[in-house]
Amino acid sequence: MSLTDSYLAAAADQGPKPSELRAAAEPRLDATGYGGRCLTRPVFLEAAEHRRLAEDLGLLHQALTSIPDRLFGGDIARFAQAAGLAEAQAVAVSRGRGPAPSRFGRADLYRDEHGFWLLELNLGSTAGGVDNAVLNEAMLEHPFIADFVKRNNLTYTETMAQVVKTILTEAKVPTGVRPVMAIADFPDSYPDLAVQLHRSAAALAPLGIDALACPVDELEYRDDRIWHGDRAIDIVFRLFMIEDLLKPGAVELLEPVLRASERGHVAIFTPLDAELYGSKSALAILSDEANRSRFRPEEQEAIDRLVPWTRMVRADLVNYAKENQSDLVLKPAALHGGEGVLLGWQTTPETWSTHLTEAVDQPWVLQRRIQPLPEAFPTDNGTENWLLTWGAFLVHDGLGGYYVRGTENPDGGVINLTMGATGTCCFYQQ
Repeated sequence: MSLTDSYLAAAADQGPKPSELRAAAEPRLDATGYGGRCLTRPVFLEAAEHRRLAEDLGLLHQALTSIPDRLFGGDIARFAQAAGLAEAQAVAVSRGRGPAPSRFGRADLYRDEHGFWLLELNLGSTAGGVDNAVLNEAMLEHPFIADFVKRNNLTYTETMAQVVKTILTEAKVPTGVRPVMAIADFPDSYPDLAVQLHRSAAALAPLGIDALACPVDELEYRDDRIWHGDRAIDIVFRLFMIEDLLKPGAVELLEPVLRASERGHVAIFTPLDAELYGSKSALAILSDEANRSRFRPEEQEAIDRLVPWTRMVRADLVNYAKENQSDLVLKPAALHGGEGVLLGWQTTPETWSTHLTEAVDQPWVLQRRIQPLPEAFPTDNGTENWLLTWGAFLVHDGLGGYYVRGTENPDGGVINLTMGATGTCCFYQQ
């Protein structure tokens, strides 16, 4: 019997009323990545599943971040061009490149009867949900869940603490030094996130970082430092995304931070090249059989297990994509949050054909549809099925916890909180 089956059986017999559990947890979730709501139970992973996923994601990261060297002679600008980035984006990526590729990101996955499949890898500091452990803590306040976790030797990861370790390591902060970090977003999106960002900044104080939240246009470069008012900034935590660089005046807005980074006067977490490694174009490169020989056998095995068939949209694929519309997804290569995604099985043939034609030789990919297995969640009157997107965090020394979102829509599609999804937390065996 699986952990999930054991939990559901025990919960039906002696567990808390689902509505009461949710009502107790949700007040803890305001101004968090959960958006103030949660599902009626945690999800669970057994030791073998957790270990395999951690190993495969580590190998996948190695393969992705080696693409410039293995396929483009070490030229990251050529990689950016092949990935479909605009010139302004490619220049910024080259200027904002870190000394080594960042390890931080969130892999978004579906799980079917064969295991986990990667939908996208959100490499970089823009990956949300790092405050996920607040729900683990809230769930553990109920004796039934605490007892189940203890009896089954389950645990969870304090993702935010792991992110801090990754920041300090990758920014090369000396031991014992308490850095000042600006959590910086673009001026147009900052107001909507301000409350959550200030809460996150406060949560970093006990973990060894003095953080402040601000729009990036409040940062100045003078006297060989980045400043926010009269505070010198050691690290800029980047919330602006690669697509933000296409906004009017964006490059000029970022110039102080990019110039300071180039001169070694501030660390950017994460550097802009993370967005390139995390693009869907990079997954298409890994998935393409023509590139198999460029990767070590253990890397290719991980790619085969994790990455569904993914290709850049080319003219020779259009007929195939039309004939297999119900089994394919059309995705922009470098956008986030499900923006622009077209689901073949929910799209008319006319619309599908039009978008395919427009996408040829543009930064768009086709990806095989993954149909996740539904998971049962208790209700006060029985159970209901949800489809889950599993978010697994990569951190400096491995896997750094989970952020899970679900939808009741049986057709699946894009599952994120801005589109009505509901989140939960994960406990796993080591």
